[in-house]
Amino acid sequence: MSDLQQLFGEQPQSTTREVDLAAAGEPILVAQGMGVRASWGHIYGPVDLTVKSGGVTVLVGAGGRGRTALLLTLAGRMKPTSGQLESFGRENDAHHLFKQAALANIDEVDGIGQTIRVHDIITEQIRWAAPGARWVRQSKAVDLERICAPVFGEYSLPSMGAMVEELPELTGALLRIAVANIRKPPVLVVGGIDKLSSIESAHKLLGRLIALGREQTVITADVNGVSPDAGVREQIVVDNLTNKEFAVLEREADER
Repeated sequence: MSDLQQLFGEQPQSTTREVDLAAAGEPILVAQGMGVRASWGHIYGPVDLTVKSGGVTVLVGAGGRGRTALLLTLAGRMKPTSGQLESFGRENDAHHLFKQAALANIDEVDGIGQTIRVHDIITEQIRWAAPGARWVRQSKAVDLERICAPVFGEYSLPSMGAMVEELPELTGALLRIAVANIRKPPVLVVGGIDKLSSIESAHKLLGRLIALGREQTVITADVNGVSPDAGVREQIVVDNLTNKEFAVLEREADER
C-alpha cells in the first residue's frame, strides 16, 4: 500500500447520481487555505482555488505526490487536514463528495494490472455495478461499446482480447477513464494529461475530456498548462504542491 493509499483508505462504492450539475459556470468546488499533511510531513498546501461547473478545468502545477493528492482531495478520496473545501453545499465532507465524483487515470487508485485482458476489466466493472451479489456473465463486445464508446468518441475501441500492457498509451488512458466514469457523476477528475509521453496523444486526450465536459465538470492537470485556444473552461495555476525547499529549488531553476 502506497503512502497516498494509507491517507485516503478504502471508500464505499456508489451507484447513484445524487446531485445534478449546477448551472454552467457556477462554482462547484471552492478551496480556501486547503492542505494535506501526513505523519511524515507536508504533502501540499495551502491551496486556494475555485472550480466552476461544466467544461474542463486544468490545474497548472508541478507533477508528483502533491498534485496527485490535490486531485484525490477534489474527488473526495482524501480529506483536507487544514483549510476547507466546499462542495455541493457542504464543507469538508469527503464522503459526500466521493459519491459525486469519478476518479480516473491515477495509478495509486485505478492502476490496472498489466497481465490481464480488456474483457476482464469490462467484466469486473459490470460486477461492481451489479446490485447485491447477482451473478454476472462474461462481458461481450456490446458491453465494451456501451461502456467505452462515450469516452473514446471517434477513436477505435480496443479488442476484447487485447492485453492491457499492449495498448497504446492513449487507448489505455481512455479505457481507464471509461470504466471509472460508468456512473457518469457530476464531477470527473482525471490524472494529469502530461502523464502521456506523446504530445499528440495528450492533445487527443484533452479533446475527449472537452467532449465529456459538455455534460460533466472535468478536472485534470498539466505542468505547463494548455494552449489558450484549446477549448477548456479555465486554467488555474496552483502553487504549494511540493515541499517549500523543493519549490525554492524549482523556482531558481526556472529563473536561470
